[in-house]
Amino acid sequence: MRVFEHGYYTTDDLLEFGFKKVGKNVEIAKNCTIVGLENITIGDNVQIDGGTYLIAKRGFLNIGSYVHISAGCYLSCAGGITIRDYCGLAAKVTIYSSSDDYTGEHLTNPLVPQQFRDDSPEPVILEEHCIIGTGTSILPGSTIGQGSSVGAMSLVTRKLDEWGIYFGSPAKRIKNRKKTILDYPIHGKKSA
Repeated sequence: MRVFEHGYYTTDDLLEFGFKKVGKNVEIAKNCTIVGLENITIGDNVQIDGGTYLIAKRGFLNIGSYVHISAGCYLSCAGGITIRDYCGLAAKVTIYSSSDDYTGEHLTNPLVPQQFRDDSPEPVILEEHCIIGTGTSILPGSTIGQGSSVGAMSLVTRKLDEWGIYFGSPAKRIKNRKKTILDYPIHGKKSA
């Protein structure tokens, strides 16, 4: 019988499950729902908390190192999702890399044969040092630039430039974010 510390699978456990890649010091809560393990890569020092859904049956999910995904997040990866190093998702963040056509020109819903649908997959990218606030939704084709933060309950529908603080629905830049975090020796980079 295995004992799971704090209700998390550890790297040793995860290596047996069929992920494309799992780095060192990775913990995933036992009550996560994960589909498409073979399409998911995870770097080092990653924690994914309880009730999170990672749906990568189609597409891919690439998670960098030093990433925290809080409880209740939902990542739909049909168009591909990349989360680079040092990113954090607060509770209940949703990321969609694909969306049904809402115009009425095509049928919707994943149970309808693909030839009658237009689900428009587009990749979503979170560059290094992004932090996403609770309840935020990120839509297909969005890129959040390096070092940017998005406030709680925001809606991201496009590319957000680097080192900004964004908030709202749709998210708008409200001020610049400091680059002090680049001075930490953990990654050997210095701010510009």
